[in-house]
Amino acid sequence: MARDLRGFIKILEERGQLRRISAIVDPDLEIAEISNRMLQKGGPGLLFENVKGASFPVAVNLLGTVERICWAMNMQHPQELEELGKKLAMLQQPKPPKKISQAVEFGKVLFDVLKAKPGRDFFPACQQVVIQGDELDFNKLPLIRPYPGDAGKIITLGLVITRDCETGTPNVGVYRLQLQSKNTMTVHWLSVRGGARHLRKAAERGKKLEVAIALGVDPLIIMAAATPIPVDLSEWLFAGLYGGSGVQLAKCKTVDLEVPADSEFVLEGTITPGEILPDGPFGDHMGYYGGVEDSPLIRFHCMTHRKDPIYLTTFSGRPPKEEAMMAIALNRIYTPILRQQVSEIVDFFLPMEALSYKAAIISIDKSYPGQARRAALAFWSALPQFTYTKFVIVVDKDINIRDPRQVVWAISSKVDPTRDVFILPNTPFDSLDFASEKIGLGGRMGIDATTKIPPETEHEWGAPLESDPEVAAMVERRWAEYGLGDLQLGEVDPNLFGYDVR
Repeated sequence: MARDLRGFIKILEERGQLRRISAIVDPDLEIAEISNRMLQKGGPGLLFENVKGASFPVAVNLLGTVERICWAMNMQHPQELEELGKKLAMLQQPKPPKKISQAVEFGKVLFDVLKAKPGRDFFPACQQVVIQGDELDFNKLPLIRPYPGDAGKIITLGLVITRDCETGTPNVGVYRLQLQSKNTMTVHWLSVRGGARHLRKAAERGKKLEVAIALGVDPLIIMAAATPIPVDLSEWLFAGLYGGSGVQLAKCKTVDLEVPADSEFVLEGTITPGEILPDGPFGDHMGYYGGVEDSPLIRFHCMTHRKDPIYLTTFSGRPPKEEAMMAIALNRIYTPILRQQVSEIVDFFLPMEALSYKAAIISIDKSYPGQARRAALAFWSALPQFTYTKFVIVVDKDINIRDPRQVVWAISSKVDPTRDVFILPNTPFDSLDFASEKIGLGGRMGIDATTKIPPETEHEWGAPLESDPEVAAMVERRWAEYGLGDLQLGEVDPNLFGYDVR
């Protein structure tokens, strides 16, 4: 399995999922325009080898399909991600084993944790070249500007690494950074994120916060850093669990932080509490430009990189984008964790078109009245990332929640709006959601699209239409006899039924 960016690029190329572009391209708008067209069609990853104003190639769209994300995690199918989720669920809420087989299974997970412990590389590739002082100039990096209304150049897929000055615990997050000068950037993070908490603690103690940005890392580590589940494990350990072996770390040159040893670039600097600059606007995952926010300023004093480094980037926007593909994969990982938190949930799905978290469809094994409402309320509080989910649709377990036609049928046939729709007003909300009347405060809607049972309804529910099983079996046997053997009734093109899906 590839454990660095270069190894992953090699895998993509060997599998016909990478295109090298030798024509000169501009990192200002042009790279994003080309990549966006590929993303819309599920096209291959791109490696731009001749970037205007820079001597480094740019890789983009490497994680532009769920299939490639599975490859990054040494898997072939999205369903395999649920096995990883089961491991994390066992670590999050371990239960006393009732059977020998359960004890053995838990022992295997603990062994995986031991294997996942990070190692140390004393001669890291990421420090083959060291640049400090006046020579440090980020204008030489091929930072992209995705949209014409964006405030400037940005870093999007950098691991932002900080440390809690009280406990020494590191945090690894993926935050947007805006270039402000040749050696300064603002970092855009929400107040609940680990980096923001570390900055507040540093401010209370009158200290600067040390920061390292690792660029061009193993995509598997990016997935680990983007997994905001409440387990008391470091992102490095997560990455080791994801990959099956520990991440090799290296000590930074000028700050007391560790970074992946095979990073393509590492930027080292500090934040002085209270030192801020306007950040934004930028195109965001909602499909609109965000606002301008005063954000912490990072002053960098050192950059290290590999020989002939590759710059990895991406950008946000209305799906499909790479972040949406990552969310689909994380959806699979969350599923066993969510089942453990809310026992009646059979499955759940976060549709990409709903910005990966704004709407959730969950199926339950319904056994008592009011259970759908309970499941929706439990979902909102089960994991932190569901705090900003606006709509929760609950259906019966026999509904395929990944088929929008079945979900629309369930809503249309099983929902009475006065009885089955409930709204929670004025709840804490995503500041990027312009649909809210007040920024940062919004409502949530639950929809019970399950079959109703007394006392939810005062009348009998109609019996569902089903084929006669004996006749169905006979037709199956005689299918070729009818002269229809050449017709394979598999997946149906939705456009045959009035949809316009391109």
